[in-house]
Amino acid sequence: MIVEKTLTVALIVVGFMLIVTVMMQPSKQQDALSALSGGAGDLFAERKSRGFEAVMRRVTSVLGALWFIIGFALMYVSAH
Repeated sequence: MIVEKTLTVALIVVGFMLIVTVMMQPSKQQDALSALSGGAGDLFAERKSRGFEAVMRRVTSVLGALWFIIGFALMYVSAH
């Protein structure tokens, strides 16, 4: 019972942090525009993210994976 409540609180906190990190990521308006127009000019122009953008991408990935793991653990605990 206490484990289920703890996992639920952890899921909510990680979910909120995930939302905040997604909202803090830099805008990709040019990428969205090229996706709509075909992006033929940017075919080989993939650039590696650096600095703040790289950190935010990594933090978002880790939080997303953690959110799924906590969600699966909560499903397992609530089923047993």
